Amino acid sequence: MAENDAMPSLPKKCGPYISSVTSRGMNLVIRGVVLFFIGVFLALVLNLLQIQRNVTLFPPDVITSIFSSAWWVPPCCGTASAVIGLLYPCMDRHLGEPHKFKREWSSVMRCVAVFVGINHASAKVDFANNIQLSLTLAALSIGLWWTFDRSRSGFGLGVGIAFLATLVSQLLVYNGVYQYTSPDFLYVRSWLPCIFFAGGITMGNIGRQLAMYECKVIAEKSHED
Repeated sequence: MAENDAMPSLPKKCGPYISSVTSRGMNLVIRGVVLFFIGVFLALVLNLLQIQRNVTLFPPDVITSIFSSAWWVPPCCGTASAVIGLLYPCMDRHLGEPHKFKREWSSVMRCVAVFVGINHASAKVDFANNIQLSLTLAALSIGLWWTFDRSRSGFGLGVGIAFLATLVSQLLVYNGVYQYTSPDFLYVRSWLPCIFFAGGITMGNIGRQLAMYECKVIAEKSHED
């Protein structure tokens, strides 16, 4: 009887975001929604940088938002961000390797800032050729992983995300949905996988931090009860 009393149980009224949230499933949904809106916001800002530099060109009939972005770009990026942000902590649990490197919000915000800087470099900085730009962004993206992640699962997922996202981009451009100026890697730019890799690492860090905060709050509430 004493052992049962000592066992921690999920608190009846606790949650990392809303005090009335009582289940892990609802917390998962809330994390997904938060990640979705973060992805939408970053997509609008980063796509604006690319369009201002004429890196990407959309047909006039799909220019519908105040940021001159095709209407489907923000929701697609938001959905991808939610999936990636939920996948990283899930993979950590599956592999039994909890990620503890630089787990604080200040580090996550710096990671986001570096990711935006990498995108800014791809749109604003003039290089002698695309190869030099691609190599520079590849070094910056790997540096971002080494600085803010350093996990094997993070690197592997980042590479997988970059490959899959680049493949989808190739198919979209091939079907005329949009296009890149001066493509040098089939239908897209050669530095695009670097951007996708850095984006995967960034959203993975945000997702891990949200998941870690959830577990921390639930544990604290359980201890108080």
